[in-house]
Amino acid sequence: MESFPEKILVAIYVTALAPNTRSPPASLLQEFFNRTSTESLMDFQVSVNNGPEKPKTVVSVGPKYLANNAYQCCQPEDLELAKMMVRPSGMFSEDLAKESLLTEEKFGSVQRAFVVCEKDGSMDEDFQRWLIENSQTKEVEVILGADHMVMLSNPHELRLRLQKIVEKHC
Repeated sequence: MESFPEKILVAIYVTALAPNTRSPPASLLQEFFNRTSTESLMDFQVSVNNGPEKPKTVVSVGPKYLANNAYQCCQPEDLELAKMMVRPSGMFSEDLAKESLLTEEKFGSVQRAFVVCEKDGSMDEDFQRWLIENSQTKEVEVILGADHMVMLSNPHELRLRLQKIVEKHC
């Protein structure tokens, strides 16, 4: 969006981090951890590697976290495949902490929509609502009974919502 705003009709965030131009993207991760209890993180781990001179933040998502926070509405087979594919990954925290990463002229000029997935009033829904408000997203679609992996737990509803958003912008 920052590099080619004129080529994007609408940016659609689906249970995703939605940045803004007022604060660095790293602030979204900080807010997530501020709003999330330690108990609900279960076996989600954040560590710093590569020594004190060049620290690299690494995230590891464990099977309990996946089962309770990402794949709770999916088929058991989807969860098992996800557990087999998960690997520790870097968060690029140095890049995400840069104040001038996104500009109002480019990134801010792209229309944004957000698809909220609601399952029993969880903390994740509260965070999704905060993201929408924080990112100045004007258009919101809601899918009930879906988890973070809505493309697996409710693909038909996701397709309908995406189609509806795109049709509004064409």
